[in-house]
Amino acid sequence: MVGAGGAGLMAALYAAKGNVSVACISKLYPTRSHTGAAQGGIGAALGNVQEDHWEWHMFDTVKGGDYLTDQDAAEVFAKDIIDAVYELEHMGLPFSRTPEGKIAQRKFGGHTRDFGKAAVERSCYAKDRTGHMILQTLYQQNVKAGTTFFNEFHVTDLLIEDGRCQGLVAYELSTGELHTFHAKAVILAAGGYGRVFKITSNALTLTGDLMSIYYRKGLPLEDMEFYQFHPTGLAKLGILVTEGIRGEGGILRNDSGERFMERYAPTIKDLAPRDIVSRSIITEIREGRGVGRDKDAVNIDLTHLPREVIEGKLAEITDLARTYLGMDPVKDLVPIQPTAHYAMGGIPTNLDGLCLSDGSGGTVEGLYAAGEQACVSLHGANRLGTNSLGDLVVFGRRAGIAAAKYARQVEYPDMPEPGEAQRESVDLFERLRNGSGKENAAAIRKELQESMMNNVGIFRNGKDMAAQVDIIKELKARYQGVTVSDPSRRYNSELIEAMELGFMLDCAEAMTASALNRTESRGAHDREDFTERNDAEWLKHTMAYKNLNKADDVIIGYKPVALKGFTRAFEPKPRVY
Repeated sequence: MVGAGGAGLMAALYAAKGNVSVACISKLYPTRSHTGAAQGGIGAALGNVQEDHWEWHMFDTVKGGDYLTDQDAAEVFAKDIIDAVYELEHMGLPFSRTPEGKIAQRKFGGHTRDFGKAAVERSCYAKDRTGHMILQTLYQQNVKAGTTFFNEFHVTDLLIEDGRCQGLVAYELSTGELHTFHAKAVILAAGGYGRVFKITSNALTLTGDLMSIYYRKGLPLEDMEFYQFHPTGLAKLGILVTEGIRGEGGILRNDSGERFMERYAPTIKDLAPRDIVSRSIITEIREGRGVGRDKDAVNIDLTHLPREVIEGKLAEITDLARTYLGMDPVKDLVPIQPTAHYAMGGIPTNLDGLCLSDGSGGTVEGLYAAGEQACVSLHGANRLGTNSLGDLVVFGRRAGIAAAKYARQVEYPDMPEPGEAQRESVDLFERLRNGSGKENAAAIRKELQESMMNNVGIFRNGKDMAAQVDIIKELKARYQGVTVSDPSRRYNSELIEAMELGFMLDCAEAMTASALNRTESRGAHDREDFTERNDAEWLKHTMAYKNLNKADDVIIGYKPVALKGFTRAFEPKPRVY
């Protein structure tokens, strides 16, 4: 198991329940994983506060994904998440409660009743610390189940031969040694790659390591052009401001105090899907109605809400605003701006998490993926709020079950000799530690993050993205000259960050090429030179492959969208809410 966030811990737990030996390899101590940053909730059609049905949740997921969502995945998810939430409750997760003692639910952007007619209270939450509680609960369950943890191990390579995964290589931070892990099955759940952007809610560790390693094998990354910008991050900092703040009644206002979402989404206003709200905020800023010294933010207004709601249900974000901005949401308007938040694309998988090797159904035997690392095509072109935590537990569980079943049925694969298995990892570290180049990793990283924010951000166009393709080629060439100042192996954070920069460059390369290729606007991918969604030509998934015969070249392929769930299909409709 690679990764110890929500998906990794859920997969590890269910693999352990499958009577197999489980090793969980993590960059961090598990309860520090980025799942802990998720605040607002986990959506499930429990109907504890208002009438709700899984079909309505499925519809919102498909519509929120601008119809690029695979509808079989959406149906499995909308059904399974109900049981998964109750299972988390039975494990001991301390959900907030209704007066009757049921799991409390609140409104969230894009959640509707009766197929889009009105907002519905679907998000189950633990104040505004839902992800943190999921991490704590699942970690305790894994300790109980006997999962073995290898903390502060950084995976540097996957061992794949003849279409089968044999194991992996990892760098141990405390000793500086490389270790080869021999496994019958490997599950990848190491999170996203938001650190390619300057303003992001993502932790410093989210650098797309395993996506890059998979891509370097000539295997595809799916739908990398679709990257979600959360509409509300603390201004300048990018720290997440939960969507629950709007679910509880928070209002977005421009410099004149206008509730501007009434103009962009008159039906559900501030609770529109994230892509719509993010574009609306940027439009307000572009047209001169922003706030702050640089006029590059808008305000979130909670001052009309009772103090007990703000300090009770929204305790964490209240503390963050007071600590980092010196503002009190009880009496002050808090400046926010969109922040790079979530990758809809990633390593393609089937419904059981088995990794796909192409767009025609080919697979990599013994290799699975789940969570933000993976792309089961649940989120389509734009993830629905709360579906990230749901994705972790539903498809993490399915991957763990499938991987354990596979491991019980097969023998260990043949492995190369240790020296050969570690050759690529050794070569990488030796170049970074003992090279003669004079390039600085931090400088390259800064240029990457700033250029990605400017050229492949919320609003995109062909000219800027074509320029970004050339920028990334230049940065990758310069990266070959990066050498760290400290050649030591133990606890060398400079060495780790230099290695991670290479992974980030790969993810940015695949993302930019995929975005430039898609000549339409859909979900979070909004092109100023192709403003309409084009279902006739682009109702298909992008599969980006690294050209192993030509450096810095991306090969684009496609995979069909599953347009029918097991019981019904939702046909594409106009892009309005």
